[in-house]
Amino acid sequence: MSAEELDAVFKALADPTRRLLLDRLRERNGQTLRQVCEHLDMARQSVTQHLDVLVRANLVTVVRRGRERLHYLNPAPLAEIERRWISEFDQPRLRALHAIKTRAEEYAMTVPDYVYVTYIHASAEQVWQALTDAELTARYWGHHNVSDWQPGSDWEHRRADGSGAVDVVGKVLEAEPPTRLVITFEDSPDSSREPSVVTFLVEPHAEIVRLTVTHEKLPDHDMLKGISSGWPAVLANLKSLLETGDVLPQAPWEMSPAHA
Repeated sequence: MSAEELDAVFKALADPTRRLLLDRLRERNGQTLRQVCEHLDMARQSVTQHLDVLVRANLVTVVRRGRERLHYLNPAPLAEIERRWISEFDQPRLRALHAIKTRAEEYAMTVPDYVYVTYIHASAEQVWQALTDAELTARYWGHHNVSDWQPGSDWEHRRADGSGAVDVVGKVLEAEPPTRLVITFEDSPDSSREPSVVTFLVEPHAEIVRLTVTHEKLPDHDMLKGISSGWPAVLANLKSLLETGDVLPQAPWEMSPAHA
């Protein structure tokens, strides 16, 4: 994170109204502007201005669904701050205290959607190929993602270690190359629970793209915790592959949690 990006994050967080908006999204992610404005003693234009500041700071990302614009928290900047100033100092004790608080609150909360945004120096076609080409996914993910990527088709997440084991299965719900891919994601296919849903949104701009990954319908907080560390690691490896021609020197998901 550059100094300018860091300044934008701290400036956005300094305002109590913007912190209130972040809390609203933390309680219920993926809200429209109308929903965000509910029960706020504030003009709609003022809310829009505060949301624009949060979007510019990359603390909030906007995902279009038809005519609606849904607002999601983006944890990436806060995770960077945590890694820079907290994890190196008193992380074990803070984690223990946070775990106690989180466990006490989990039973009263629904599981929120997970949204992650990253910017990649590549074309939309290159990002689409990286998401759907079995050999490329094996390089940065350690699994071959196998499918013909047509709506209604099955897909499999096969280990690239030669075992042929399949860790995740699902179906392709939507495929609009090179900008939108929606799949179900079943890590326990024998379970009676409804599968979660992953959406990859690729938005090109000049020589870069914004890749937004939304993971919805999560069954429990354990899965949310797992993907919250898994997706950033996988996408960092993808970004490295497309920008440098090679993946990171070590698999990022193998890092110790204390330093991840």
